[in-house]
Amino acid sequence: MPDNTSSSRVTANLLTSGWTAALGYCLSLTLALAIVLGPTQGTIAQDKSSSTTKLKMAIAKAKELEARLAMLKADAAKAAKAAATAETALKAQQAAAAKLGVLQEADLKKKADAAAALKKTAEAAAKTARTKTQTMKDEAAKLKAAVAKATNDQKAAEKNVKPQTEAAKKATDAKTVADKEAAAAAKTLADAQKVAKAAMDKAVKAATTAKTAAKTLKTTNDTIASTKKTVIDSNAKVKTTEAAIAKFAPELAKAESTLESKTLASITAAKQFEAVLIATDKMVSFSDSIAPIFAARCTACHNARTAKGRLNLDSFAATLKGGESGLLLAAGKADESTLLAMVEDGSMPQDADPLTANQIALIKKWINTGAKLNAGVGANDPLIAIVPKLPQPMPPKAYRVPVPVTAIAFNHDGKQLASSGYHEVILWNTSDGKMIRRITNIAERIYDIAFSADGKQMAVAAGTPGQIGEIKLFSTADGSLQADLVRTGDSVFAVAYSPDGKKLAAGGADRAIRIYDLASSKQLLTIEDHADWVMDVAWAPDGKKLASASRDKTSKVFDAKTGDSLVTFNSHGQPVFGVGFSTDGNQVVTSGRDKNIRVWNTKDAKQVRAIAGFGDEVFRVVVAKDGKIYSSSADKTARIHTVADGKQVRSLAGHKDWVYSVDVTADSKVIATGSYDGEIRIWNAADGKNTITFFAAPGYKAPQAAAAAK
Repeated sequence: MPDNTSSSRVTANLLTSGWTAALGYCLSLTLALAIVLGPTQGTIAQDKSSSTTKLKMAIAKAKELEARLAMLKADAAKAAKAAATAETALKAQQAAAAKLGVLQEADLKKKADAAAALKKTAEAAAKTARTKTQTMKDEAAKLKAAVAKATNDQKAAEKNVKPQTEAAKKATDAKTVADKEAAAAAKTLADAQKVAKAAMDKAVKAATTAKTAAKTLKTTNDTIASTKKTVIDSNAKVKTTEAAIAKFAPELAKAESTLESKTLASITAAKQFEAVLIATDKMVSFSDSIAPIFAARCTACHNARTAKGRLNLDSFAATLKGGESGLLLAAGKADESTLLAMVEDGSMPQDADPLTANQIALIKKWINTGAKLNAGVGANDPLIAIVPKLPQPMPPKAYRVPVPVTAIAFNHDGKQLASSGYHEVILWNTSDGKMIRRITNIAERIYDIAFSADGKQMAVAAGTPGQIGEIKLFSTADGSLQADLVRTGDSVFAVAYSPDGKKLAAGGADRAIRIYDLASSKQLLTIEDHADWVMDVAWAPDGKKLASASRDKTSKVFDAKTGDSLVTFNSHGQPVFGVGFSTDGNQVVTSGRDKNIRVWNTKDAKQVRAIAGFGDEVFRVVVAKDGKIYSSSADKTARIHTVADGKQVRSLAGHKDWVYSVDVTADSKVIATGSYDGEIRIWNAADGKNTITFFAAPGYKAPQAAAAAK
């Protein structure tokens, strides 16, 4: 596109230079006349004899100056003409630029509309394919149900064959006996008329019973034959239908793939068109400009859980619904929108500083340009998930005071220990307690840390309370960020790798448990079954089940594939903080505010035993492969118990404050504990001796050490 600003600048320069030259000539002429005429009048007064000569000279000079003035006027005329020509060229150039902008915008909109049409066609094809597949699946399900019913009928009928056959035999035998008795009675009819009649009645009754039994037996045999045929026919139909489904699968996959590619193309084209609209002030980006304002200033009072005035602003769709006062905005009519009126008069945010003038102007412009949502952004996506991701603040270079050690974890070989810090995770050498690396760009508080089986990756659960929760994956080799799995509206408290290392489970303050596929970083499952914060999660050894600990005073076991709740354990009666599975997966170990560790069965949630002896809350439990439970407590002590009988093996005392976190190496030889006062202690598991003690705060100098240094 031509540079209109440059053209304007050139024209201005031409006009300025032309008129400047003309002005210069006029000033020169005036000065010359003053010089000539001034001295001439003085000379006439002194010497009249030379006046004629000097007058002629003045006239000649005046003519010369008139000639120069004529030239100056000619130059000025040329300059004015050049300026007019330049101005005409500028206007033509500006008109061309405007026309080009309109054409470009129209072309982009045309492309975006075309891409959207292709997406719609692909969606219809995919829907047709899905419907066809579902129809075949329903048919297969019906056939399988028929097979199951016929099989059950066959089994039931087969069970009746033997007793019915025995009944028929008994009836036949009874008939034979009755016939004999009837014959005997007939011979002695005169002497035993009554007996004969009774025997005849008995024989008739026996014959009827035998006939009924035979008929029943025949019906049963017919049922068996019919159900066998139904089973055979239905199995054949099931195989045929399943084969058809398998044959159609590539077509469905192709339709899905086409839909995905067309959707992506449509979104890309729409985004390109939106970029032009935003650049020309015809659109305001909701995700980049409006969502950050709502997330920072509005959603604390207006969210799905706390919707003051029944107004929820934590998503685009929720914003459009409005609240108890009606719709919040009228697209294209900011001055008629309640939202704008409330932020302009300062009634929103309530009991807080008003929005800035720039924020109010953005909201007004967004409404006036149609209150649109960005392409590729879901209307129900939470604001926290769509706002631009900004780097987290850096931790202090040197800590003035330690921070509580809320999470620690050994790597796969036990040579490194990761601990929580302020906006960071710190890696330590377990042999000498020296710092190896600081991993940053993390939310304020780190609540849980987990290493992958090979130690190459580290998962971190973190959050800034009431504002953001996140799960990030880092390379342990250099601390680089490998994946940012999720951002939620509040802290994430727990993460755990699946036994096969392919999945990651997490739980947090939003009461949800999430499961992710690590290869694609995609969320596979969301489990929303708890009524309060999910404090911890653990995988069963076979990876088929998932256990949770919650502030709602329960622990639950879920099917890790479907998310179905299998059993609920509620014997703690207080918030549950820690959870783990026994090595065989048949029992769950939990801890909580009730100062107990409880062991219970996964099958029926019945308690096997309670492990007491704690002086305060039990924050964390780690169930190791050696069959022992390693725990940390607010009574400033860590302990070791056996799962099998609940007996205490050892108590690890020495901390001066709550022991928040605990972990043990894979070989169960080394234990690490972290406390509220920022201290980490490393212990020898064999004898319980404390081998290394240090503060998990880079650059911090303890008061005693600082005094000694002076």
